[in-house]
Amino acid sequence: MLHPYFLVASILSNYFIGLLATTASNNGGFTVELIHPYSPKSPFYNANITFSGHLNKYYPNAIQSQVTALNTQHLMKVSIGTPPVDIYGIVDTSSDIVWTQCVTCDGCYKQINPMFDPHKSPTYNASIAQGALAKEKVTMISTFGQTVSLDIAFGCGHNNAETFNDHEMGLIGLGGGFVSFVSQIGSIFGSNKFSQCLLPYDIDPSISSKISFSNGSEVIGDGVVSTPLVAKEDKTPYFVTLEGISVGDTYVPFNSSRKLSKGNMLLDSGTPPTIVLFDFYDPLAAKVTKTNLDEPILTVHFEGANVQLMPIHTFVPLKDGVYCFAMQESNGDVGIYGNYA
Repeated sequence: MLHPYFLVASILSNYFIGLLATTASNNGGFTVELIHPYSPKSPFYNANITFSGHLNKYYPNAIQSQVTALNTQHLMKVSIGTPPVDIYGIVDTSSDIVWTQCVTCDGCYKQINPMFDPHKSPTYNASIAQGALAKEKVTMISTFGQTVSLDIAFGCGHNNAETFNDHEMGLIGLGGGFVSFVSQIGSIFGSNKFSQCLLPYDIDPSISSKISFSNGSEVIGDGVVSTPLVAKEDKTPYFVTLEGISVGDTYVPFNSSRKLSKGNMLLDSGTPPTIVLFDFYDPLAAKVTKTNLDEPILTVHFEGANVQLMPIHTFVPLKDGVYCFAMQESNGDVGIYGNYA
């Protein structure tokens, strides 16, 4: 079930809301860390490579390919099976399925950590399987050191396209569908609510992004804003309404050539850049280019909520003195509010 209001500030205002707001007192829910692959807390961390160096490693033509060069996913650690095998999955609000690569895997992409082998786990229950779905014990450690264990349905991938990096071991779907991670644990904890605080990637690496589930995940405090979710036939993504974006004091209304529609943006924590429709992107990019400010502040105007984005949220450092505007255009019907903003 989708909640009528999603605490957009918990995703959108990132660093500053993380400073100003706190989650409500724990009342049956729990909070876990979200790990960037290039954080010192990640098992894939390499102290000798900078953030921009990672971009160039995976995308050597980063400048030419603009923000498609972003390799900025947030990983959530869960342990699957008995004995537990650590899985670092991408958190994705536009997907429902929870899956990881499993042995045997003839058509899988390369991953650094060992794959989950269901044949070695006595708690693996394939009797309820439909296709590659099965039930298995999943264990998480909260930020307070609490161990949370529960049985969830997840997918074992045996033939996967090479669209992931070697440190991405699967997906943790947070969408509104009934098989998503949020929906499954919500039936246990009594609430499908969740909130995220996603920090910029090049701040203090000792500070982690976090995600809170169920009761106690509400974000409270000065500066918190909310915007209505827009119900659509597709229950998986979370749709919101973008009214415009201000560059400094100059307002660019959403889409001069089309009628403003409800639910014209979806929130996608699994997509790094923010993607807007081309006939809105062009005037927006023109305003950003023409501004006299070295570091323009953008304000995203959602229905009933204004979210201020500092340069750290809107410009990607590719190398010394070279920055890329972290938005791109699309010919699609809806835009995407990505995790970098």
